Amino acid sequence: MENKEKNFVSAVIYVYNHEKALPGLLNRINGILAENFEHYEIICVDDRSTDGSVKMIQKFAGKVEGASVSILHMSYYQGVELAMNAGVDLAIGDFVFEFDKVDEEFPGELLMEVYRTSLTGFDIVSAAPNRAERWTSRLFYWIYNRAAAGRAPLRSEAFRILSRRAINRVHAMCQSIPYRKAVYASCGLRTETLVYEQRSRGGGISGEERANRRDMAFNSLILFTNLGYKLSGALAGLMMALVIFIGIYTVVIFISAKPVEGWTTTMLFLALAFFGVFAIFAMIMKYLTILIDLVFTKQRYVIEGIEKVK
Repeated sequence: MENKEKNFVSAVIYVYNHEKALPGLLNRINGILAENFEHYEIICVDDRSTDGSVKMIQKFAGKVEGASVSILHMSYYQGVELAMNAGVDLAIGDFVFEFDKVDEEFPGELLMEVYRTSLTGFDIVSAAPNRAERWTSRLFYWIYNRAAAGRAPLRSEAFRILSRRAINRVHAMCQSIPYRKAVYASCGLRTETLVYEQRSRGGGISGEERANRRDMAFNSLILFTNLGYKLSGALAGLMMALVIFIGIYTVVIFISAKPVEGWTTTMLFLALAFFGVFAIFAMIMKYLTILIDLVFTKQRYVIEGIEKVK
Protein backbone atom coordinates (compact mmCIF):
# COMPACT_ATOMS: atom_id res chain seq x y z
CA MET A 1 0.00 0.00 0.00
CA GLU A 2 2.87 2.39 0.78
CA ASN A 3 4.23 2.08 -2.77
CA LYS A 4 0.92 2.79 -4.47
CA GLU A 5 -0.05 6.08 -6.05
CA LYS A 6 -1.97 8.46 -3.78
CA ASN A 7 -3.88 10.17 -6.58
CA PHE A 8 -7.48 9.08 -7.02
CA VAL A 9 -8.11 7.95 -10.61
CA SER A 10 -11.30 7.27 -12.54
CA ALA A 11 -11.67 4.99 -15.55
CA VAL A 12 -14.64 5.87 -17.78
CA ILE A 13 -15.52 3.13 -20.28
CA TYR A 14 -18.01 3.49 -23.14
CA VAL A 15 -20.20 0.42 -23.53
CA TYR A 16 -22.50 -0.34 -26.41
CA ASN A 17 -23.05 -4.01 -27.22
CA HIS A 18 -19.53 -5.01 -26.16
CA GLU A 19 -20.51 -8.18 -24.33
CA LYS A 20 -17.64 -10.27 -25.70
CA ALA A 21 -14.83 -7.72 -25.33
CA LEU A 22 -15.84 -6.25 -21.94
CA PRO A 23 -14.61 -8.98 -19.53
CA GLY A 24 -11.07 -8.87 -20.86
CA LEU A 25 -10.84 -5.08 -20.81
CA LEU A 26 -12.42 -4.72 -17.35
CA ASN A 27 -10.12 -7.32 -15.83
CA ARG A 28 -7.05 -5.76 -17.44
CA ILE A 29 -7.91 -2.24 -16.32
CA ASN A 30 -8.89 -3.30 -12.81
CA GLY A 31 -5.77 -5.42 -12.38
CA ILE A 32 -3.45 -2.56 -13.32
CA LEU A 33 -5.32 0.05 -11.25
CA ALA A 34 -5.54 -2.22 -8.19
CA GLU A 35 -1.82 -2.92 -8.38
CA ASN A 36 -0.77 0.73 -8.69
CA PHE A 37 -3.39 2.93 -6.96
CA GLU A 38 -4.74 3.09 -3.44
CA HIS A 39 -8.11 4.45 -4.55
CA TYR A 40 -9.81 4.29 -7.93
CA GLU A 41 -13.22 3.92 -9.55
CA ILE A 42 -14.51 2.33 -12.74
CA ILE A 43 -17.49 3.95 -14.47
CA CYS A 44 -19.13 2.03 -17.31
CA VAL A 45 -21.41 4.19 -19.46
CA ASP A 46 -24.07 1.90 -20.94
CA ASP A 47 -25.43 3.53 -24.10
CA ARG A 48 -28.59 1.36 -24.00
CA SER A 49 -26.88 -1.88 -25.00
CA THR A 50 -29.19 -4.57 -26.33
CA ASP A 51 -26.93 -7.53 -25.54
CA GLY A 52 -25.60 -8.84 -22.24
CA SER A 53 -23.07 -6.04 -21.63
CA VAL A 54 -24.74 -4.80 -18.43
CA LYS A 55 -24.89 -8.31 -16.98
CA MET A 56 -21.20 -8.73 -17.74
CA ILE A 57 -20.39 -5.55 -15.81
CA GLN A 58 -22.55 -6.66 -12.89
CA LYS A 59 -20.86 -10.06 -12.88
CA PHE A 60 -17.44 -8.40 -12.91
CA ALA A 61 -18.41 -6.08 -10.03
CA GLY A 62 -19.55 -9.04 -7.97
CA LYS A 63 -16.15 -10.69 -8.19
CA VAL A 64 -13.77 -7.74 -7.87
CA GLU A 65 -12.64 -6.54 -4.45
CA GLY A 66 -11.66 -3.06 -3.34
CA ALA A 67 -12.90 -1.27 -6.45
CA SER A 68 -15.78 1.16 -6.85
CA VAL A 69 -17.77 0.14 -9.93
CA SER A 70 -20.69 2.15 -11.32
CA ILE A 71 -22.93 1.73 -14.35
CA LEU A 72 -24.30 4.91 -15.83
CA HIS A 73 -27.42 4.05 -17.81
CA MET A 74 -28.22 6.40 -20.67
CA SER A 75 -31.94 6.94 -21.26
CA TYR A 76 -31.60 6.02 -24.94
CA TYR A 77 -28.79 5.53 -27.44
CA GLN A 78 -26.95 8.84 -27.76
CA GLY A 79 -23.57 7.97 -29.23
CA VAL A 80 -20.05 7.85 -27.89
CA GLU A 81 -19.48 11.59 -27.47
CA LEU A 82 -22.49 12.44 -25.30
CA ALA A 83 -22.18 9.18 -23.37
CA MET A 84 -18.52 9.84 -22.56
CA ASN A 85 -19.35 13.44 -21.59
CA ALA A 86 -21.84 12.04 -19.08
CA GLY A 87 -19.28 9.60 -17.69
CA VAL A 88 -16.57 12.23 -17.28
CA ASP A 89 -19.07 14.53 -15.54
CA LEU A 90 -19.73 11.76 -13.02
CA ALA A 91 -16.04 10.93 -12.44
CA ILE A 92 -14.43 12.36 -9.31
CA GLY A 93 -10.82 11.33 -9.89
CA ASP A 94 -7.82 13.65 -9.87
CA PHE A 95 -7.04 11.97 -13.20
CA VAL A 96 -9.60 10.42 -15.55
CA PHE A 97 -8.91 7.66 -18.06
CA GLU A 98 -11.20 7.66 -21.10
CA PHE A 99 -11.80 4.37 -22.91
CA ASP A 100 -14.17 4.93 -25.81
CA LYS A 101 -13.04 1.87 -27.82
CA VAL A 102 -13.64 -1.31 -25.89
CA ASP A 103 -12.33 -3.53 -28.70
CA GLU A 104 -9.02 -1.70 -29.08
CA GLU A 105 -5.98 -3.85 -28.26
CA PHE A 106 -3.12 -2.08 -26.47
CA PRO A 107 -0.22 -3.18 -24.23
CA GLY A 108 -1.23 -3.30 -20.56
CA GLU A 109 1.93 -1.49 -19.40
CA LEU A 110 0.91 1.48 -21.53
CA LEU A 111 -1.73 2.43 -18.96
CA MET A 112 0.80 3.39 -16.30
CA GLU A 113 3.17 4.85 -18.88
CA VAL A 114 0.44 7.28 -19.93
CA TYR A 115 -0.26 8.15 -16.28
CA ARG A 116 3.41 8.74 -15.43
CA THR A 117 3.80 10.91 -18.52
CA SER A 118 0.92 13.08 -17.30
CA LEU A 119 2.76 13.60 -14.01
CA THR A 120 5.65 15.23 -15.89
CA GLY A 121 3.49 18.23 -16.80
CA PHE A 122 1.12 17.05 -19.53
CA ASP A 123 -2.57 17.55 -18.82
CA ILE A 124 -3.77 15.32 -21.65
CA VAL A 125 -1.86 12.20 -22.67
CA SER A 126 -3.12 9.79 -25.31
CA ALA A 127 -2.13 6.28 -26.34
CA ALA A 128 -2.38 5.86 -30.11
CA PRO A 129 -1.74 2.92 -32.44
CA ASN A 130 0.89 3.48 -35.10
CA ARG A 131 -1.83 3.67 -37.76
CA ALA A 132 -5.62 3.90 -37.91
CA GLU A 133 -7.46 0.68 -38.68
CA ARG A 134 -10.01 2.00 -41.14
CA TRP A 135 -9.29 3.98 -44.29
CA THR A 136 -12.27 6.21 -43.48
CA SER A 137 -10.59 7.23 -40.21
CA ARG A 138 -7.33 7.97 -41.97
CA LEU A 139 -9.18 10.10 -44.54
CA PHE A 140 -11.05 12.03 -41.84
CA TYR A 141 -7.90 12.85 -39.87
CA TRP A 142 -6.07 13.83 -43.07
CA ILE A 143 -8.81 16.31 -44.00
CA TYR A 144 -9.26 17.58 -40.44
CA ASN A 145 -5.58 18.21 -39.75
CA ARG A 146 -5.19 20.23 -42.94
CA ALA A 147 -8.34 22.25 -42.38
CA ALA A 148 -7.63 22.98 -38.70
CA ALA A 149 -4.34 24.81 -39.11
CA GLY A 150 -2.71 25.86 -35.86
CA ARG A 151 -4.31 23.17 -33.70
CA ALA A 152 -2.62 20.04 -32.46
CA PRO A 153 -3.06 17.28 -35.07
CA LEU A 154 -5.56 14.53 -34.33
CA ARG A 155 -5.16 10.81 -34.88
CA SER A 156 -6.86 7.56 -33.98
CA GLU A 157 -6.44 6.81 -30.24
CA ALA A 158 -6.99 3.79 -28.01
CA PHE A 159 -7.44 5.72 -24.75
CA ARG A 160 -6.29 8.88 -22.98
CA ILE A 161 -5.88 10.39 -19.52
CA LEU A 162 -7.06 13.84 -18.44
CA SER A 163 -5.98 15.83 -15.44
CA ARG A 164 -8.66 17.53 -13.36
CA ARG A 165 -7.31 20.85 -14.62
CA ALA A 166 -7.89 19.75 -18.22
CA ILE A 167 -11.48 18.75 -17.44
CA ASN A 168 -12.15 22.08 -15.73
CA ARG A 169 -10.55 23.99 -18.61
CA VAL A 170 -12.64 22.20 -21.24
CA HIS A 171 -15.88 22.78 -19.31
CA ALA A 172 -15.02 26.45 -18.97
CA MET A 173 -14.40 26.76 -22.71
CA CYS A 174 -17.85 25.62 -23.87
CA GLN A 175 -21.10 24.32 -22.47
CA SER A 176 -21.15 21.30 -24.74
CA ILE A 177 -18.39 19.09 -26.06
CA PRO A 178 -19.50 17.78 -29.46
CA TYR A 179 -16.13 16.20 -30.22
CA ARG A 180 -13.84 15.71 -27.26
CA LYS A 181 -10.55 15.19 -29.08
CA ALA A 182 -10.97 18.42 -31.05
CA VAL A 183 -11.76 20.40 -27.89
CA TYR A 184 -8.83 18.84 -26.06
CA ALA A 185 -6.52 19.75 -28.94
CA SER A 186 -7.59 23.41 -28.78
CA CYS A 187 -7.81 23.87 -24.99
CA GLY A 188 -4.31 25.36 -24.77
CA LEU A 189 -2.90 22.88 -22.25
CA ARG A 190 0.12 20.64 -22.79
CA THR A 191 -0.69 17.39 -24.59
CA GLU A 192 1.33 14.33 -25.48
CA THR A 193 0.75 11.17 -27.52
CA LEU A 194 2.45 7.84 -26.91
CA VAL A 195 2.48 5.70 -30.06
CA TYR A 196 2.56 1.92 -29.80
CA GLU A 197 2.75 -0.94 -32.28
CA GLN A 198 -0.72 -2.32 -32.86
CA ARG A 199 -0.78 -6.04 -32.21
CA SER A 200 -4.14 -6.90 -33.73
CA ARG A 201 -7.19 -5.27 -35.23
CA GLY A 202 -10.06 -4.35 -32.96
CA GLY A 203 -13.57 -5.68 -33.44
CA GLY A 204 -16.11 -4.13 -35.76
CA ILE A 205 -18.74 -1.61 -34.77
CA SER A 206 -22.48 -1.72 -35.30
CA GLY A 207 -24.25 0.08 -38.10
CA GLU A 208 -25.87 2.49 -35.64
CA GLU A 209 -22.54 3.35 -34.05
CA ARG A 210 -20.92 3.73 -37.48
CA ALA A 211 -23.65 6.18 -38.56
CA ASN A 212 -23.21 8.12 -35.32
CA ARG A 213 -19.46 8.40 -35.82
CA ARG A 214 -19.96 9.48 -39.43
CA ASP A 215 -22.32 12.27 -38.36
CA MET A 216 -19.90 13.31 -35.62
CA ALA A 217 -17.04 13.47 -38.13
CA PHE A 218 -19.06 15.67 -40.49
CA ASN A 219 -20.19 17.96 -37.65
CA SER A 220 -16.61 18.24 -36.37
CA LEU A 221 -15.34 19.41 -39.75
CA ILE A 222 -17.99 22.14 -39.68
CA LEU A 223 -17.52 23.13 -36.02
CA PHE A 224 -13.77 22.93 -35.53
CA THR A 225 -12.38 23.81 -38.96
CA ASN A 226 -13.00 26.48 -41.58
CA LEU A 227 -13.58 23.83 -44.23
CA GLY A 228 -17.28 24.67 -44.61
CA TYR A 229 -16.56 28.38 -44.98
CA LYS A 230 -13.78 27.72 -47.50
CA LEU A 231 -15.95 25.43 -49.61
CA SER A 232 -18.94 27.78 -49.53
CA GLY A 233 -16.67 30.76 -50.27
CA ALA A 234 -15.10 28.95 -53.21
CA LEU A 235 -18.53 28.00 -54.55
CA ALA A 236 -19.80 31.56 -54.12
CA GLY A 237 -16.70 32.92 -55.85
CA LEU A 238 -17.13 30.47 -58.73
CA MET A 239 -20.78 31.44 -59.18
CA MET A 240 -19.92 35.14 -58.99
CA ALA A 241 -17.29 34.67 -61.70
CA LEU A 242 -19.87 32.89 -63.83
CA VAL A 243 -22.36 35.73 -63.29
CA ILE A 244 -19.73 38.32 -64.31
CA PHE A 245 -18.94 36.29 -67.43
CA ILE A 246 -22.64 36.20 -68.34
CA GLY A 247 -22.83 39.98 -67.86
CA ILE A 248 -19.84 40.56 -70.16
CA TYR A 249 -21.21 38.09 -72.68
CA THR A 250 -24.54 39.93 -72.69
CA VAL A 251 -22.87 43.28 -73.38
CA VAL A 252 -20.78 41.77 -76.20
CA ILE A 253 -23.89 40.27 -77.82
CA PHE A 254 -25.69 43.59 -77.51
CA ILE A 255 -22.84 45.42 -79.29
CA SER A 256 -22.00 42.87 -81.98
CA ALA A 257 -25.45 41.49 -82.76
CA LYS A 258 -29.11 42.37 -82.67
CA PRO A 259 -30.66 40.40 -79.83
CA VAL A 260 -34.40 40.09 -79.23
CA GLU A 261 -35.83 43.24 -77.72
CA GLY A 262 -35.60 43.13 -73.91
CA TRP A 263 -33.10 40.24 -73.89
CA THR A 264 -30.11 42.41 -72.90
CA THR A 265 -31.96 44.11 -70.05
CA THR A 266 -33.28 40.80 -68.73
CA MET A 267 -29.88 39.11 -68.81
CA LEU A 268 -28.13 42.03 -67.11
CA PHE A 269 -30.79 42.12 -64.43
CA LEU A 270 -30.46 38.38 -63.79
CA ALA A 271 -26.67 38.65 -63.69
CA LEU A 272 -26.76 41.46 -61.11
CA ALA A 273 -29.46 39.66 -59.10
CA PHE A 274 -27.47 36.43 -58.91
CA PHE A 275 -24.31 38.37 -58.07
CA GLY A 276 -26.13 39.95 -55.11
CA VAL A 277 -27.55 36.61 -53.97
CA PHE A 278 -24.16 34.93 -53.85
CA ALA A 279 -22.57 37.96 -52.17
CA ILE A 280 -25.21 37.76 -49.43
CA PHE A 281 -24.70 33.98 -49.22
CA ALA A 282 -20.97 34.47 -48.63
CA MET A 283 -21.64 37.03 -45.88
CA ILE A 284 -24.18 34.73 -44.20
CA MET A 285 -21.69 31.87 -44.18
CA LYS A 286 -19.10 34.15 -42.59
CA TYR A 287 -21.53 35.17 -39.84
CA LEU A 288 -22.48 31.54 -39.22
CA THR A 289 -18.80 30.64 -38.94
CA ILE A 290 -18.30 33.36 -36.34
CA LEU A 291 -21.35 32.21 -34.35
CA ILE A 292 -20.13 28.62 -34.34
CA ASP A 293 -16.77 29.79 -33.02
CA LEU A 294 -18.43 31.76 -30.21
CA VAL A 295 -21.04 29.36 -28.84
CA PHE A 296 -22.17 25.76 -28.85
CA THR A 297 -25.60 24.44 -27.96
CA LYS A 298 -26.17 23.07 -24.47
CA GLN A 299 -25.41 19.47 -23.69
CA ARG A 300 -28.35 17.20 -24.46
CA TYR A 301 -27.45 13.91 -22.89
CA VAL A 302 -30.19 12.49 -20.70
CA ILE A 303 -29.38 10.14 -17.81
CA GLU A 304 -31.95 7.60 -16.69
CA GLY A 305 -30.15 6.70 -13.47
CA ILE A 306 -26.90 5.65 -11.83
CA GLU A 307 -26.56 2.08 -10.55
CA LYS A 308 -24.01 1.64 -7.76
CA VAL A 309 -23.03 -1.99 -8.09
CA LYS A 310 -20.00 -2.12 -5.82
